Amino acid sequence: MSWLDDGDDDDLDYDEADIRVRPNPKANRPRTKRRPAHADARNARVLGVDRGRYTVLVDEDGPDEHQILASRARELRKQPIVNGDVARVVGDTSGDEGTLARIVGIQDRTSLLRRSADDTDQVERIIVANADQMLIVVAAADPEPRPRLVDRYLIAALDAGIHPLLVVTKTDLADPTDFLAHFEGLDDLEVFTSGHEAMPVELIGERLAGHATVFVGHSGVGKSTLVNALVPHALRATGHVNEVTGRGRHTSSSAVSLRYEGPAGKGWVIDTPGVRSFGLGHVDPANILRAYTDLAEVAQECPRGCTHLPDAPDCALAEAVAEGRLGERGAARLDSLQRLLATFA
Repeated sequence: MSWLDDGDDDDLDYDEADIRVRPNPKANRPRTKRRPAHADARNARVLGVDRGRYTVLVDEDGPDEHQILASRARELRKQPIVNGDVARVVGDTSGDEGTLARIVGIQDRTSLLRRSADDTDQVERIIVANADQMLIVVAAADPEPRPRLVDRYLIAALDAGIHPLLVVTKTDLADPTDFLAHFEGLDDLEVFTSGHEAMPVELIGERLAGHATVFVGHSGVGKSTLVNALVPHALRATGHVNEVTGRGRHTSSSAVSLRYEGPAGKGWVIDTPGVRSFGLGHVDPANILRAYTDLAEVAQECPRGCTHLPDAPDCALAEAVAEGRLGERGAARLDSLQRLLATFA
C-alpha cells in the first residue's frame, strides 16, 4: 500500500487491486492439445494435388459420388497428403463452384510407394499411397531400355509389398528377348509386350480391374499413350523422344488418379511423372530377399551378415544352386536376386 500527501487533510490510498483489467478470454483460456473429433467427417479418395489444393472423390462408388476441392487443416501441416490417400473431409462437401472443404485426417495406409533423391539420401519422398500394383512401362527401343532403372522400380515395389507388372512398348522397333532375360528369375513379375499396332489393352485392363495400379516409367517410353488407351477420357499429354539425346520429354508434372472402367470391372490408374532416377536410400534390403520365398528359406542357413552376393563366403544360396537343390531355375533366380541386392553394395 502506498500514500501521497497533496497538502490536503485527506490521505489518498491506492492499491494495485483497484486497477481494472479488461478480461481477455482467448488469452486466458488454458491451452490444450485436444482437437475436434469431427464425427461428421466423410471419407474421400485423393485424386490429385496442386499447389496446396486437393481434388478428392467423396462417396466413392456410392449414389452421391462426386469430386470436391479441399485444403489441409492446420494440424496436418506436417502430415504428407499424397495421391491415393483416403482423407477425412469436413465443411462444404457439396462440390459447388467456389466451395472448399477441409481435410482433417488421413486413414491408415495399406502401402506406400517411396523414393529418395539418391541411394545415400534417407529422406523419403512418397509417390503414392494405397496402391497394390505397379505397372512399369519400358520401351524396347527409342529410348533404349534401362535394366538397372527397372531393377530399382522392382525393388521399390517389393519393399512396399506392391505386385509388379511390366509392359514393354515399341516391340516393333526391337526384339525385347535379351532385355526380358534379365528378369526371368522373378516369378511374381507379369510381362506384357506392345507394338505400334498391337497394344494389349484388354489383357492389361483385366489386371487393372479391382486394383489401384501406379504407372511408372522413363520419359518417352509411351506411358501416357498407354494410359490414354486404357482411360480414353484421361487425355494425358504425349511427347516425343529427342533424336540427339535419346531422352523423352516430361509430359506429366504430377501424379493423378484416373478411374479405369473395363469389361472386367473398375479400377484406378495412377499416372506419375516420368523419372530418370529412382533413389532407394529408404529401402531395407531384407525386404528384397523376402520376395524370393524359396531363396529366403534357404538363406536362413547363411552366416550372420551374409550379403548373398557372388563373392559372399559360405553363402548357403550359392551352395544350394551349385548342388542343384533349387531346381533348373535356381541359378536364374539367384542371379536376379543378386542383381537387385548389388544396388545396395
